[in-house]
Amino acid sequence: MPTFRMLVGLAVLAVLAGCAGQRGEGPAARSPAEVKAQIVRLLPAGTADRQGWATDIYAAFAAQNLDPSTANLCSVLAVAEQESTFQADPPVPGLGKIARDEIDRRAGKAHIPGLLVSAALAVRSPNGKTYSERLSAARSEKELSGIFDDFIGMAPMGRTLFGGFNPVHTGGPMQVSIEFAERHAKDYPYPVDGTIRREVFSRRGGMYFGIAHLLGYPVSYREPLYRFADFNAGWYASRNAAFQNAVSRASGIPLALDGDLIRPGSIMPGSTELAVRALGKSLDMRNPVIREQLEKGDTLGFEDTRVYRRVFELAERAEGKPLPRAVLPGIVLQSPKITRKLTTAWFAKRVDKRYRRCMAKQ
Repeated sequence: MPTFRMLVGLAVLAVLAGCAGQRGEGPAARSPAEVKAQIVRLLPAGTADRQGWATDIYAAFAAQNLDPSTANLCSVLAVAEQESTFQADPPVPGLGKIARDEIDRRAGKAHIPGLLVSAALAVRSPNGKTYSERLSAARSEKELSGIFDDFIGMAPMGRTLFGGFNPVHTGGPMQVSIEFAERHAKDYPYPVDGTIRREVFSRRGGMYFGIAHLLGYPVSYREPLYRFADFNAGWYASRNAAFQNAVSRASGIPLALDGDLIRPGSIMPGSTELAVRALGKSLDMRNPVIREQLEKGDTLGFEDTRVYRRVFELAERAEGKPLPRAVLPGIVLQSPKITRKLTTAWFAKRVDKRYRRCMAKQ
């Protein structure tokens, strides 16, 4: 019969295996041809240029030393299928109207008269058409982003209206955040076509940065469902939402399970930090230490902090049962492109269904 020490050792090994993330032996374990052939087989039926997709996906795994296991490949394919149905620059219905509404919203917020906005959009752009005409005809985010870049640089009031505020924040086949791509471009393996923003709208760039966002950080999740939620809500959002749930159970204070442990960009405490402070005596922790440890919420190391361990101990004692270490964040998705109520949980579950279909192809 296994000893207690042996059971603990096995549990530690299991956690370490999960924490190792998606990096391991990497692409060297199989030949590039073998991995690319598997990707071609796993791609959904009807995908155009299957060899091209396989090449760009494999290159992203190899450049980032990520393990091209079937589970990892299916995770990537599931997100790309959900976000773009394997189109490098997917069309967005009604994009021209969405763009004009965003212009009017920003102009109103800046107290800029509508007539002035119309006059600026009536200026002819470098291709001979007015910016208004180009906006009306825009069909994809890459096209729209290029229009805004031209407009900011060329049109009267363009920089005043939109300097540094191109409203296109995500792009490419995995709809990855352009801000994320710009922050993680140091080891980008391709020549940059102008800007990282432009690279995101290419298949190779969109897949590289999308794969980095999905798999490029270590987690202790036992199910890919929570990575899919993190892809939508931010790294460790599912782990942090579970921590918020534990804080709420231990303190009796209702909290939104949004994964935000501190108020972004502010030294003032947010709702989660205030709730943890209310547990300060039970935790035997002072406010500055609580803040310092909550600031580790965007790393795997947060799970090794005293505040994380003690909050779960208090909550599980109060509930009389173990609590989950990952919870789907309760976030309603906000975007001018979204016309109905969608949530991070909805996104994660949709991707998970595609993932399971992919895994069944083995």
